[in-house]
Amino acid sequence: ENYRERMKKDNIILNKSFEFALDIIECYKHLKNNHEYILSQQLLKAGTSIGANVNEAQAAQSKKDFISKMSIASKEARETEYWLKLLKKSQLLVDYSKGEKLLDDINNLISIITKIVKTSIENNKY
Repeated sequence: ENYRERMKKDNIILNKSFEFALDIIECYKHLKNNHEYILSQQLLKAGTSIGANVNEAQAAQSKKDFISKMSIASKEARETEYWLKLLKKSQLLVDYSKGEKLLDDINNLISIITKIVKTSIENNKY
């Protein structure tokens, strides 16, 4: 196992955003099975793009590029939170057992990504 693979394995935000994307896919399937097509697609798009942007940030060409990718991940996380809250308030997640967990998880992701972005910006100053 090389250094890069070990770093990826130990990368909490990479792992959490990937696992979250899997949970979002599961929620999307649930919503679709209950004939909710529009909001479910919005949730799927935003919820899975968090991890995609976090993953892209790992190959950033510069600190500025890293901050940019992680900032996009932050925006996608906040959009995901919006769709989850909307689905909850409109009673579309009422019969979905993992709805509250998704809300907890997205708040956790937002917190971690925000800290990463803030720290990266601070460390990038001269």
